[in-house]
Amino acid sequence: MNIHKKPLFQGIATGGVLLASMPAVAQYSPTPPFTGHIGKSVETTKTAYPQHNPKAHKDAPNVVWILLDDTGFGVSSSFGGLVETPTFDYLSSQGLRFNNFHTASISAATRACLLTGRNHHSCHVGRFNDDQYGAPGYDTYMPMEHGTIAEILRENGYATLCVGKYNGTPDTNSSNAGPFNRWPTNRGFDHYYGFNPSAGADDQWHPKMFRDTHRVPDDSLGQLCITRLANEAINYIADQKSAAPDQPFFLYFAPGTAHTPYHTSKEWVDKYHSKFDKGWDEYARQTLQNQLRQGIVPKGTKLPIPNKDKQDWNTLPAHERKLYARQMETFAGFMSQCDYEIGRIVDFIRDIGQLDNTLIIIAMGDNGASGEGMRTGGRELATPELEQQFIEKELSKYDHYGDERTWPFYPAGWAQACNTPFRYHKKWADYEGGTHDGLIIYYPKGIKEIGGIRTQYTHVTDILPTTLELTRSKYPEVISGYRQTPIEGTSFAKAVTSADNNVPEHKHIQYYELNSSYALYKDGWKVQFPNGKLNNLRGFFQDTDVHLYNLKEDFNESHDLAGKYPDKVKELLADFDKEAQKYNVYPLKSGKTKIDPNYPNPQRPHYDIYVGARNYGEYPYFDGTQGKPYTIAVYITESSGKDNGVLMSQKDFALYMLNGVPVFAVRDDNKIIASHEVPAGKSVVKAEVLHKGKSPSTVKLYINDELVGTCALNSKLNMSGKTNYIQVGRQWGVPVNNDYKSPFFFSGKIFKGTVDIKQ
Repeated sequence: MNIHKKPLFQGIATGGVLLASMPAVAQYSPTPPFTGHIGKSVETTKTAYPQHNPKAHKDAPNVVWILLDDTGFGVSSSFGGLVETPTFDYLSSQGLRFNNFHTASISAATRACLLTGRNHHSCHVGRFNDDQYGAPGYDTYMPMEHGTIAEILRENGYATLCVGKYNGTPDTNSSNAGPFNRWPTNRGFDHYYGFNPSAGADDQWHPKMFRDTHRVPDDSLGQLCITRLANEAINYIADQKSAAPDQPFFLYFAPGTAHTPYHTSKEWVDKYHSKFDKGWDEYARQTLQNQLRQGIVPKGTKLPIPNKDKQDWNTLPAHERKLYARQMETFAGFMSQCDYEIGRIVDFIRDIGQLDNTLIIIAMGDNGASGEGMRTGGRELATPELEQQFIEKELSKYDHYGDERTWPFYPAGWAQACNTPFRYHKKWADYEGGTHDGLIIYYPKGIKEIGGIRTQYTHVTDILPTTLELTRSKYPEVISGYRQTPIEGTSFAKAVTSADNNVPEHKHIQYYELNSSYALYKDGWKVQFPNGKLNNLRGFFQDTDVHLYNLKEDFNESHDLAGKYPDKVKELLADFDKEAQKYNVYPLKSGKTKIDPNYPNPQRPHYDIYVGARNYGEYPYFDGTQGKPYTIAVYITESSGKDNGVLMSQKDFALYMLNGVPVFAVRDDNKIIASHEVPAGKSVVKAEVLHKGKSPSTVKLYINDELVGTCALNSKLNMSGKTNYIQVGRQWGVPVNNDYKSPFFFSGKIFKGTVDIKQ
């Protein structure tokens, strides 16, 4: 019996195979009742064996979900872009391309939608998982009543594997202390290998990786992250199919590509040398030509109105064009290398004879391409002088751009080009450039029109119910003891299995909201509303007008009809209000929460970090130590007085010893060398970081409270974010200077490090 008043799948008829009742029998299930008979002897006993684990139906297909990051509609050659992606080209040529697929405009929100089939405010992830706010749509704790695709498929007999970027664990649950109930392995995945599950990005050469809930060491072979991720995916599949060849697997593969930093091997960057020298305007022109030729966009589509934050390429100085072209070369290499590594996974599935029985769904982005690099790729730089300093510094790295010594990003001009033919970019939930991505579906058993294009309006919440319908999987009413809420997405499986593009749209309405930019799609109409859109969130200007578009006739929002149809605007505004009330969208927030007087901030004034803690991160409470001055100290229990090694480090600073002399060094900045060595035996080495407001920091260095050095830095030294853990006794990753090579373990003995934040 259906326990819900409405169908568990909105838009799918009640009584279909997907709505069949299924008891919770797999995860954390009670012991089933014994159905045999116990006699006093073996001869008089009738045995019975209850089924503790569900079994998949015969010929159930494997499922692979691939989610790219910050990519943009017009990047992959599969969607007309100038970045070569032969793996995606193959899968789309043997499958289908959906050209009207939409996301939530930022990664954590999109991933909440994808994993649960519910809207992101319903999942309590209204903005990002580092932005807790005391309202149901924004507290970042995804309800257990919203079962994930992994929990659902595991109840249907699947092995479940997650590799890459999860980005769904609340920040406050991401430390060594847990709790771990919202980590991937407690939301339905049998195995997890990837970044800290709260992290939105990481260093691709030296990522902080986790296996299940445990930190794993830096890679001794120096492999790029995407290679490690592909290796793990292949190994997981090999393990599973070796142990249970008849059991289907679900692989959720979510690399960090193409989120900054654009880290990739030199040969991949060189592949694109000089190919973007004509700039972003020419890139957009060529991409649109390709899209029109491929039928990816409607006939007659023209380049969009230029974004207000886009620069004219031809007016830029030559040295800026040189840098910006290099940034795009690195981005393209990063993307192509990812395609290659995904190709290795596809090849392995083919090699073991499983590809013809595998459903592969590839979302070509979790939002639009990112314009956060702003004018130079250096994000928001306050003055033209700082911009030029950044450009000169990046040009000095030209020959090794993309390696571990760089942190490549590109300007907003490339973001608009990569989103061709749409306007604006990531975090713009109201414009198509923030939400419109490509979608590829490969399914030999179910697709009749090989290489077809589908134009039905679809949303990221629709992928879960579509997957369940295509795999004939049942949606449990109860998972792990939690009664499940209705899925809010709508299956588009019929568009996948039809022989042509004539299947009517099943999705009629969808809201969008982020940073108070909000919009509503309804039956081809799209309305955008202003709500105090802040300059620092919106680029270089405020957008205060209501906009209305007919997307059936105006694919890329070029003809504003708000003035012509005011009644339609009023109708859709009323509809948005209904959707907002229904899905926890209110209150509208203008960005990341800065100060909430009711927020239980757990930041402590004092932290002890004991040696043996494999990783340490208290972000967001460590992030910049809330801008306050702070002191770090290391308690040495044994020293010869001539020891070497790192005492304490983070991404941008290191406190270390050379032949017994303490040194405090800042990446790309100054360093202090103590006036003498530490004494043999016990000692405390301390660095005090002082600053006011945005002013540069001054650092004082002490041995046992004796001042042994001081220096002024060129910038403010904040402790950096969630993936850059404090480390005691070593440093993984790139050293801050050439004085040592990582990990540079300390040769003496340390009891603990401390951090004290001035209140």
